[in-house]
Order: sequence, then structure tokens, then C-alpha cells
Amino acid sequence: MPQEPVLDAGGPQAGAVLARLRQEAKDAGLWALPHPAELGGQGLPLRAYAHVAEAEGASDHGPAALGSASLLDVLMLWRHGSPRVRETYVPALVAGDLRACYAMTEPDVPGTDPFRTATRAERTTDGAWRLTGRKWFTSGVADADLVTVLARTDGSAPDREGLSLLLVPTAAAGFRVVRDLPVLGAAGQYEIALDGVTVGADQLIGERGKALAVAGERLQLGRTLRCLRWLGQAQRAFALMRDRALSRTRSRGPLGDLQLVQRHVFESLLALRTTRPLVHEAAALLDAGLDAHVEVGLAKVAAARTLQQVADAAIQVYGAEGLGPDTPLPAFFRTGRAARILDGPDELHITAVARRVLRTGTS
Repeated sequence: MPQEPVLDAGGPQAGAVLARLRQEAKDAGLWALPHPAELGGQGLPLRAYAHVAEAEGASDHGPAALGSASLLDVLMLWRHGSPRVRETYVPALVAGDLRACYAMTEPDVPGTDPFRTATRAERTTDGAWRLTGRKWFTSGVADADLVTVLARTDGSAPDREGLSLLLVPTAAAGFRVVRDLPVLGAAGQYEIALDGVTVGADQLIGERGKALAVAGERLQLGRTLRCLRWLGQAQRAFALMRDRALSRTRSRGPLGDLQLVQRHVFESLLALRTTRPLVHEAAALLDAGLDAHVEVGLAKVAAARTLQQVADAAIQVYGAEGLGPDTPLPAFFRTGRAARILDGPDELHITAVARRVLRTGTS
């Protein structure tokens, strides 16, 4: 957390600081806690790691500094990659020597309708794959070595079959970052172009035409991990608000004596206390290998709302200082607002959960 201003700014100094933090994490035995032990991690089960994930996620840079940011890519490539992909890339990702990201959504294509994916991958005469298309809101691709791309390999939109995942090195000819896409002013998301990028046949991840099964597995875990990190940020915002209410004085006493400030504290605590069990229930079900579609949907909507609500309350208690660069509150509020759209909008999760409950009769 003390290094956040440097890390947020990016550039060579941020890279040096991140490298130092990673080495400190390794020296302290805190590196890659949730990664499987056989891959070089520490094998902490998801149910136990969930508590750590909240603490890591209290800073946007925590997962990268502690080696857990690569978990989704590591598990996907290890479970569904070719032998060469597993041997070449997975150990380096766990060690932090390589960075990977995931490219699914596209300009002019609703993110909630992947069947309309326009990016195509065609087989060449020697069996390789040639990709053409554009993706956007691809997180962290500017610093990534690898990107997993969703592309149509068979059929045409909106066929439900025929979508595949391919692993693309960002150094490949024809791959380029088109532009930064600031989210409410914050960097980290990008638009990319694939202009005839060619990758080997063994860069196919999972079965041809079966991408959505792999993507669904990744999304369940990814959404749960993000919920845990949003909880960590909401808890940090709550602590800042509480401390401000106690320490900020007026002519008539501390802010915390005002009933409207007390209401902000109460409502924020209520949101945290009711959201946390939902998120941890989703993590426990995934850890046990059980269906968690309802629980993940509930957790995702609740955690995004809670982060936005608590950050907003903390800003209100801080006053003008809460809008400026001296606290992380603007970043937390921005993340909470974006979270209600990115990774599936609230409306998608609300209708999906309701339909499942009505169909199965569960509660």
C-alpha cells in the first residue's frame, strides 16, 4: 500500500518496485499461495485462500505483488493446454517470469452475447491457426507476454458452437495494442488488433469449438476472486471512513457525533457483513467442486454494489479530500462502479440467477 502512488504511475520505477515486492513476498513464504503445489505454488485451498484474497485485494497491486494474479491463467492452461503449453508457459507464469491476460469482448459486440464473436481463426495449410479481429477491455495486455483469445473457428454468428480459445504471444507478428481504454479515467484496459497473427496448432486451449465450457469454468472462479478483492477494498474504505469520523473535529466535536455520519457507518457495515458470507459461500462451493452459479451471481452483484456504496459513503464523510489524490477512495469508487458492468453487468447476473431459481425451485 505505501508503494501505490509509484505503482499506479507505471513505468520503469513501478517495474522496479514491483520486482522488489515480489522478491520480498517469495522470501517471506507468501508467494503464489493459491497455486497448486505441483506447479510451484503453495497449494492453499480456495476456501482458505479466500480470507487471504480479501487482504491481498485491498490494494489493486496486491495479487501481482504476491503472485496470485496469474491463478486463472495457470489453472486454465494446466487443465486445458497442450503438453508443450503446459511445460513451456505454466511454470514461468507461477514463478512470475511471464504475464498473461484474457481477451474475450469486442467492439460492437455485446459482451453478454459471446456467440456473436467476430474474431476468426482459420487453419493454414501446415495446420497452424491464423487469427484476425479486434478485442477490447483487455486487462493488462500492455505488460503481458501471452493473451488467450476467444475466436470463431467454425460456423458463423450466432452459432452456439464453433468458438475456440487460442494462446497468442504478444510478440507475434500482426499483434498490436491499438489504444488505452481508460475506465472512468483509470488506465489498465486496452483495445488490441490481431492482423493475421499465426500461432501453432498446439496453441489451441481445450477442444476446438468448445471454448465456452473452458471460459465458464474460468469465469466462475474469476468472478469469485474479484468479489473477494472488492470486499478487501470495501473493508479498507470502511476503515478510512471510521477513522475519519473519529479524528475529524468541528467546532462542536468530532464528525462521528453527527447522526447522518453514523448512518453512513451503519449502512456500510451492514453491507459488508451481509455481502461477505455470500462471497465466501460461493468460494466454498467452488472449492468443493459443486455447482455455484446462483451463489457466484449473488456474490458478484452484492460485492460490486457494496464496494461502490462503502466507497461513496467514505468519500462523503471525508468531504473534498475524499475526491482528491491523497486517499485511495476515488479508485475504490471507480472500481465499484465499473464492477457493475465489467465481468457481466448486474442485469445479466440478476436474470440468470432468477431464471435458475425459478427453473429448479431452489432458494
